[in-house]
Amino acid sequence: MPEGPEIRRAADTLEAAIQGKPLTAAWFAFPELQPFQASLIGQHVVRMQTCGKALLTHFSGGLVLYSHNQLYGVWRVVKAGAQPKTTRILRVRLETADKAILLYSASDIAILTPEQVAQHPFLTRIGPDVLDMSLTVDDVKARLLSPRFNRRQFSGLLLDQAFLAGLGNYLRVEILWQAQLAPRHKAAELTEPQLDRLATACLSIPRLSYQTRGQVDENTHHGALFRFEVFHRAGKKCRRCGEIIEKTTLSSRPFYWCPGCQK
Repeated sequence: MPEGPEIRRAADTLEAAIQGKPLTAAWFAFPELQPFQASLIGQHVVRMQTCGKALLTHFSGGLVLYSHNQLYGVWRVVKAGAQPKTTRILRVRLETADKAILLYSASDIAILTPEQVAQHPFLTRIGPDVLDMSLTVDDVKARLLSPRFNRRQFSGLLLDQAFLAGLGNYLRVEILWQAQLAPRHKAAELTEPQLDRLATACLSIPRLSYQTRGQVDENTHHGALFRFEVFHRAGKKCRRCGEIIEKTTLSSRPFYWCPGCQK
């Protein structure tokens, strides 16, 4: 499943294609959304907001298209009028005079008013988005130490969207390596320096991934470009301590770590 950085980069691409341009066509596969098609023509997309792994497309008339890609959903940008050949099932098509954006395979889609957005079950359940630049390291430390989260092992906590929205498995793996922590730990057990390292990594790793991953070389990280330090590197030497990286399964997901420097 794409994680927060991938969803935000997809939103950037969609915005670049159609933001501010009047819609010439709108089409939805689901019958309950089809009554909105005609009213959206002539409106424009104001912005595309990411909330963890969900995408909110804000229209100039005030309505919001909520979509969650889940495992199989994917957005595509094409020329206006183009019909790509694919085995995927088209769910949404929003078209302007020159470009169209298409959502395939997703099933969690709704048209909402701003009031409904504020009450949406998924959006009210998730925590703050790691790519929200107003979120600070101190904010993350406060969440880590809160009674709700401070006694949960990091192996599960860093996958829980209620803690921080937008995190996921590869980010969990890289955050704990950067913080030099084993996945069994809980925030209540950490020293102040350990808390600082973890809270900092919870923001710096996904933000670095959003800014640089996929540019030139996906195997470089924690420098100018993003690279995996432990994820998918089982059997290789840790670049920090030289020990061999191991792979296991935690919270039903593959987990990679260095037993030499993640204590």
